[in-house]
Amino acid sequence: MKDKRPPQSLTPEKFTGIKLGKSKKSAVGIPAIVSSLNHAKMYMNPADVLKTMLNINQKGGFDCPGCAWPDPDDDRSSLGEYCENGMKAIAEEAAKNVLYPSFFEKYSLAELSTLSDFQIGKKGRIAQPMFLDHNATHYKPISWDNAFEIIAQELNNLASPDEAAFYTSGRTSNEAAFLYQLFARQFGTNNLPDCSNMCHESSGKALSQTLGIGKGSVTLNDIHHADVLLIIGQNPGTNHPRMLSALEKCKENGGKIVSVNPLAEAGLTNFVNPQSPTKILRGGTKLSDLFLPIKINGDVAFLKLLLSMLYEDEQNEPNKIFDWDFIAQKTTGFDAFLANLKQLDKAFCYRQCGLTQAQIRQVADMLKYTHKIIVCWAMGLTQHENAVDNIREVVNLLLLKGAIGKPGAGTCPVRGHSNVQGDRTMGIWEEPPQSFLDSIQKNFGFVPPQHHGYSVVDAITAMDKQQLKVFFAMGGNFLSATPDTEFTAQALQKTNLTVQVSTKLNRSHLITGKRALILPCLGRTEKDLRNNTEQFVSVENSMGIVHQSKGVLEPCSPHLLSETEIVIRLAQATFGNQSPVNWALYAQHNDHIRLAIEKTIPGFTDYNYKVRIKEGFYLPNAAREGKFNTPDGKAHFTVNKLSTLELKPNEFLMMTIRSHDQFNTTIYGLDDRYRGIYNERRIVMMNENDMKTAGLTKLSVVNLYSTFNGRTREARKFLVVPYAIPQQCVATYFPEANSLVPVDNYAHTSKTPCSKSVIVTLEKSEGPKE
Repeated sequence: MKDKRPPQSLTPEKFTGIKLGKSKKSAVGIPAIVSSLNHAKMYMNPADVLKTMLNINQKGGFDCPGCAWPDPDDDRSSLGEYCENGMKAIAEEAAKNVLYPSFFEKYSLAELSTLSDFQIGKKGRIAQPMFLDHNATHYKPISWDNAFEIIAQELNNLASPDEAAFYTSGRTSNEAAFLYQLFARQFGTNNLPDCSNMCHESSGKALSQTLGIGKGSVTLNDIHHADVLLIIGQNPGTNHPRMLSALEKCKENGGKIVSVNPLAEAGLTNFVNPQSPTKILRGGTKLSDLFLPIKINGDVAFLKLLLSMLYEDEQNEPNKIFDWDFIAQKTTGFDAFLANLKQLDKAFCYRQCGLTQAQIRQVADMLKYTHKIIVCWAMGLTQHENAVDNIREVVNLLLLKGAIGKPGAGTCPVRGHSNVQGDRTMGIWEEPPQSFLDSIQKNFGFVPPQHHGYSVVDAITAMDKQQLKVFFAMGGNFLSATPDTEFTAQALQKTNLTVQVSTKLNRSHLITGKRALILPCLGRTEKDLRNNTEQFVSVENSMGIVHQSKGVLEPCSPHLLSETEIVIRLAQATFGNQSPVNWALYAQHNDHIRLAIEKTIPGFTDYNYKVRIKEGFYLPNAAREGKFNTPDGKAHFTVNKLSTLELKPNEFLMMTIRSHDQFNTTIYGLDDRYRGIYNERRIVMMNENDMKTAGLTKLSVVNLYSTFNGRTREARKFLVVPYAIPQQCVATYFPEANSLVPVDNYAHTSKTPCSKSVIVTLEKSEGPKE
């Protein structure tokens, strides 16, 4: 019998024929249009292409399954409110290839495991539930009833509800997420790890501590009218391309943009608006007024130096730089903050951030006389051991300037997946507040568990210790998204059952528990017809707007269920008639789910009415109004630590990043067009001076190693690409380099894996593995 355990490397060590060009100085424009159409033509049915293009992110249409950037409130383009990578996401979801039982009968797990993540994803949509029995080598079809029976039996046979975990991807709708957490808590556990744990958990923790809300405070209109946008650790040209049109409006209104990042990214250099022929002919709009090539994890050092300069300016020009009225009336902790700032070791900070005094002086001069300041950030700030310090230091800057709760000012953590923020609002949280648990008990007649559950890294560790027996994933590609790939794979294989609710095949279907199920669900683009009525769902974007999403395409298979129906039938199979929750009611119409949300979660009054307003509605946001829901009602200055990482001469600090042909773990193609890297993903970007010191040349083949807490991890067969990156810093793509990220190296307070701060060494390899 064949072994269905993974091969030695979970990402095949094969090169695909790299081609290098020059990095681009401009983003979007005609090349983005061509790329979008090419992906649509290659992977979709022709009749579906125009229908999706006309309905994506439109009022009454469906929400893009890609990023969470908000749609304009009142000026959506009739030409199409989507970006290149949004169209790639649609082509991925609405793929014309469909996997029927004959596919799984033909290919074993061992054979599929030899494919790259790109190849696996392009196989197509899953058409029916599939089951992998103990020691089996192939998936086989299974009925929905039998699938739910297997899950229910496994869950009900557990010694404790905490032996199960229920993971959530940011694609999950509000309605499905609410039912999912309700099921988990009725079952008896708060083990609700989710993708937030791996991205903006650090933002949520820091903002909640300092401002009383774990979300950003700004609106799109604020972005348009800011005097200064400080964009740190973010690459919107690839990860949130529709953000570029908002940056363009800011520039047109006279605002200035500062980008702070180890890599210069085309999307923050120049934007060619594809909907404006005039701007295309003129070559687009210059975005960044200043680019600061900061060293990886030098952000606290940079911000402290900036704050110190502003303090010196305030000493020279009293009452003109700091907002003393705001500080006195709205904040606490200023004295301790200032005392710490006065003790700053500036020389150390300059070494740590790699910037010059003149560069930081330019930023200080832009900020001196304005409070209309917005700081935007993403994973470049949130995936370090001191990530929470990064965001708290951002808040310190805004508090000094009184730049929160005013037009054109505030915090802007830019979320990744399209409803990751909404899922947290719905209660997908391993550490729910007591008020939420009390509301569940009041409205549903059972006492939810009171102790905290597992985050992602906790869940992986618990699986490894065989304390977690059932792992259920609502969407996502858990194995490829998580750190420490080999360790996580081995941990998953120690469970009794893994269940994946999915649209397409991914690597998490190939590395499983003793038994495994794939439950295929409807995609965002597809119609959900129930009781002869087309249903819609709702999502919350990055700025706290809730709006509806309604599919327009016929389902690719008659055997698909919506995510909400999957949860309802799971609950009915697990609880039978022994449930105080009327699960059958929620199966009738999604309006009943929204009524349950309305009575449980603040801010959703008249949910069914307001969500039918085409532009949706804003959730309450006290920080946006200059109010702070902290225990003392004040915004908090904090004292934050610098990075403690120290590199030896032969060591480098590695960050994992996306290519332009990628969204999270979904690989659309093999090109990183803006960075001039084509047809290859197993690369490491490296400073040319570092290459010379290490005796490496362009396209040298190297193995990468990371050692943490006495354990060495390896990623083999990577090609060295010379790139403009600070010395002793390197960049690799994920998930190929996730095996180097230690599962036990995570941010304090948030437990977010340190995927942007991995100390590595490089050694020459014998050459590519054929």
